[in-house]
Amino acid sequence: MLRTPGRPQDSFTDDPLRILRAARFTAQLDFTVTADVREAMTELAPRLAVVSAERIRDELTKLMLAPGNGPVRGIALLVDTGVADQVLPEIPRRRLEVDEHFRHKDVYQHTLTVLARAATLEAAYGLENDLRVRLAALLHDIGKPETRRVLPDGRVTFHHHELVGAAMARDRLSALRFPSAVVSDVSGLVALHLRFHGYGQAGWTDSAVRRYVRDAGPLLTRLHVLTRADCTTRNRAKAARLARAYDDLEQRIAELSEQEELARLRPELDGNEIMRILGVPPGPVVGRAYNYLLELRISQGELGRERVTQELLDWAAAEGISAPEPPDED
Repeated sequence: MLRTPGRPQDSFTDDPLRILRAARFTAQLDFTVTADVREAMTELAPRLAVVSAERIRDELTKLMLAPGNGPVRGIALLVDTGVADQVLPEIPRRRLEVDEHFRHKDVYQHTLTVLARAATLEAAYGLENDLRVRLAALLHDIGKPETRRVLPDGRVTFHHHELVGAAMARDRLSALRFPSAVVSDVSGLVALHLRFHGYGQAGWTDSAVRRYVRDAGPLLTRLHVLTRADCTTRNRAKAARLARAYDDLEQRIAELSEQEELARLRPELDGNEIMRILGVPPGPVVGRAYNYLLELRISQGELGRERVTQELLDWAAAEGISAPEPPDED
């Protein structure tokens, strides 16, 4: 049981950061705060406005990296006491939302479930106490309140909530002064967390699998964890189907990676070769040509330099770019 040496109101008034520290200790030590500490946290939560974003960020980081189910306990205490309204207001807002499949009592409870599952799944992917994964699990659905729509038949939808949520995650983490690399990675994971859905029904072409890997980039392992953690359906048959589908996707990624070194996917011509073949200087044309060849690589695999060179010349002609004539061969 956690309590303050004197009156909690006095302790929290002296240093409001102790309000967050109470939640952090709850997460790290699996303790419970006393009733008077909980009341004081609620009463004095607005005092956190005088605490620097950097100090708040550091306490939240320690809370999120707590062992076991600690992050869920810590976040739940922040929400229940109203402290989250001051530092992470997007989280308590989700208590009013029901997901589009009516599978969860509310999106907030779903979020806690995903956070717990992500912390458990990390080890299976060689990750440990991964702040990016855990923040992405916490924030992955924050765009739902902003995108909620009720259809004429009463169903609820949240179209494009992953893109709205990515922007919101970026804003919140930036406001809390998280490092730019963390902000970028977490918002990227939020934006990508729905990409897998639909794979189990129709399957993907090899080009779609390549694009999934290309878009995830260095976040692919973390995206595996987040996507699996987000599959929280109570329907056992559906849960098994989703697990099998993601097993299959990972297997296809492994096979394509072995065949094509997918993690280092590049066009078969680099920027210097594009400039030489097209006779153009560095500039936007080179970037456009590079992106065209990258899409060609993703959609059709390796074609060989001769074929890719011809594809580049055909693209340039369609774009109105006059390439120099190749030299005559003896």
